Amino acid sequence: MRLFNRQSKPVDLVDLSDAELVELAKTSKDAFGALYERYVEKIYRYIYYRTGNHHDAEDLTAGVFFRAMGHIENYTDRGVPFQAWLYRIAHNLVANWHRDQGRRKIIPLDEFVGLGLAFDAPDTATEDKEEREQLMAAIQRLPEERQQLLYLKFISQLSNAEVGEILDRTEGAIKSLYHRTLLALRDDIDMQRATRQGNVVPRQISKSEEG
Repeated sequence: MRLFNRQSKPVDLVDLSDAELVELAKTSKDAFGALYERYVEKIYRYIYYRTGNHHDAEDLTAGVFFRAMGHIENYTDRGVPFQAWLYRIAHNLVANWHRDQGRRKIIPLDEFVGLGLAFDAPDTATEDKEEREQLMAAIQRLPEERQQLLYLKFISQLSNAEVGEILDRTEGAIKSLYHRTLLALRDDIDMQRATRQGNVVPRQISKSEEG
């Protein structure tokens, strides 16, 4: 894929921290290239699972790094590490893309669930096709922030602390939100199953549960 066709950077750049590379990148294209190589695949995967197609994911990923390069001179780490800054740019570009295109957020079903998202723990795969479809439908009914939490944890495989930096929440708040999100998914799916078996009215996620 053309996004990844870059030459490897010298070892002295590869071994530098993000903070060191950011300072160099303000005057060095090679330093920014090292940051690009460090994060391009992560950002691409995050965008792909929020758009559902490779073409738009490539274009938006390129847009993220173009915007980052254009603003790198003004970037300072004030509690928002460079990685979190990139994800925030990506989130905003994807949100604009969905708004402009008027499209639903699409997640490739089999690939997402194949990463191991399940009701109790991320390492328990959902094998049955019907269950996978129920799970994806439940995820798409979640509030936007909870969907983004799942993308960041299971697609980008970030820690609670890293997710907190991106969503501007504490690590403890992310841990709590993640736990409540899994419970909400279980409740939603159980309710949908009960509805198909009888005449139960599906329960919507309340505003108090969204936070």
